[in-house]
Amino acid sequence: MVDIFARLEKNAGGPIGQYMSYAHGYFAFPKLEGEIGPHMVFRGKKMLNWSLNNYLGLANHPEVRKADAEGAAEFGMAAPMGARMMSGQTKYHERLERELAEFVGKEDAFLLNFGYQGMLSIIDCLLTPRDVVVYDAEAHACIIDGLRLHKGKRFVYGHNDMDSLRLQLKHATELAEEQNGGVLVITEGVFGMKGDLGKLDEIVALKKDFQFRLLVDDAHGFGTMGEGGRGTASHFGVVDGVDVLFNTFAKSMAGIGAFVSGPRWLINLLRYNMRSQLYAKSLPMPMVIGALKRLELIRNHPEYQQKLWEIVRALQSGLKENGFNIGVTNSPVTPVFMKGGIPEATNLIVDLRENHGVFCSIVVYPVIPKGEIILRVIPTAAHTLEDVNYTLEAFKSVRDKLESGYYASLPIPVRADEGFKVR
Repeated sequence: MVDIFARLEKNAGGPIGQYMSYAHGYFAFPKLEGEIGPHMVFRGKKMLNWSLNNYLGLANHPEVRKADAEGAAEFGMAAPMGARMMSGQTKYHERLERELAEFVGKEDAFLLNFGYQGMLSIIDCLLTPRDVVVYDAEAHACIIDGLRLHKGKRFVYGHNDMDSLRLQLKHATELAEEQNGGVLVITEGVFGMKGDLGKLDEIVALKKDFQFRLLVDDAHGFGTMGEGGRGTASHFGVVDGVDVLFNTFAKSMAGIGAFVSGPRWLINLLRYNMRSQLYAKSLPMPMVIGALKRLELIRNHPEYQQKLWEIVRALQSGLKENGFNIGVTNSPVTPVFMKGGIPEATNLIVDLRENHGVFCSIVVYPVIPKGEIILRVIPTAAHTLEDVNYTLEAFKSVRDKLESGYYASLPIPVRADEGFKVR
């Protein structure tokens, strides 16, 4: 059996030098006096939005808006006009990578133009057909799609089940030894559907008994978990035990793009081998300039994270006190579990939106079992306690109608903007 990192480092051929020289449907409004917020406009109606990728409320922060605008004014949306390996390298990209690596406690970082395709390429780069992957059963779709590229064997363990992980590691280790391959474990810091944390401390502890490397997708943990928002690995105190750390700008940073961090030699290897970056345009300058400002605000204003958790605690405690089932979440992700079929779910969400002015995501079959409904609520630092109280009353109203059978008695709306009307 081999160590995946030892093989990668050997094949990398030693230190790698520097690059060439620098050569939809809604809009979130700033809160207005006397209004509940943050708002969005959906088909002409202003609504309270609980489905925002904006954990820390940075989307409409005046300094962020200014940085985004200045970046666009100075460089335009087209620059840099090439992939990082070609003409897409700038001092701003390098500066952002240095600052991100320092923030999350890793030696180096590499910017990615998109998170989803970035994760696919990370997995593709790390593995050979001889290597074996062990991954959590509820891993994000980008991880699953990345594993579809893997020509070797993979084992899935029960969600956050350490006994199951131990068993699968035993099988993976035996197979890897037969094939002269390595073992890679993949999990998430915060699971985006149920909101529970990956048991990173317990997974890292298993390194005492098994030889494997650990890749963590911490898209929902960056900015929300750990000291100063440094992530779920920081929350558990196991930053050094996570070998490859993936984060996105699409959640707490309220932007576009992502980054991967780890040992410098490995990050350099990824820079030169990730197909999604080699053959795609570099992250545009306004995004890079804006991300620098966002990171500065996260570092210097811990009160944004504190405000987020004030809203999280108020919302989640209020839901529990009113008899709602929010499962096992211990992060800002707040699922509200209800019972009902797709017809009831459709009428419920239309009622919630059209008659209460509350917009949130709804999850039904086939994502979850038949007869189950999840209202997926994402609190942010931009929400207020008044927003929480208003939403609790709206949820109580639609729950009463659901349990009374009212929604089941109605036809399913044909289109989202037709309310309860049918053809």
